[in-house]
Amino acid sequence: MSATAGQAADGVRSLADRFGIEPGMVVMEMGYDDDVDQDLRDALTDCCGDLVDEDTDEVVDAVLVWYREGDGDLFELLVDALGPLADNGVVWLLTPKAGRDGHVEPSEVAESAPTAGLQQTSTVNAGRDWSGARLVLRRGAKAKK
Repeated sequence: MSATAGQAADGVRSLADRFGIEPGMVVMEMGYDDDVDQDLRDALTDCCGDLVDEDTDEVVDAVLVWYREGDGDLFELLVDALGPLADNGVVWLLTPKAGRDGHVEPSEVAESAPTAGLQQTSTVNAGRDWSGARLVLRRGAKAKK
């Protein structure tokens, strides 16, 4: 019980917990740049080890997609994220919060995710400047790819 209290107190472990990341999971990262939230990345790597890049041949449990307005076609990026994703895996779409450079309108996510075969289940505060949308495969979506 004291480990849980300590984890919550320092905030590092609670970030990984909010994302459902557990030791032993393979997490892929897309869209890395200088502006990403380093505290979130550190929390995830402390939990599961190094994040793999989009060139991985591994099946991954989760994909972190850092996406900003102007980063290209969101639909195509989400489809690319699905390639190595396990059937029960999740995509975390990380976008700058409202008022930050690169903010993405929620309507863009609402249009792109379902077209890619994903549905949004929740959102989280992913750091000072970032919000995270949890996207999961709609039933049968991967089989149709």
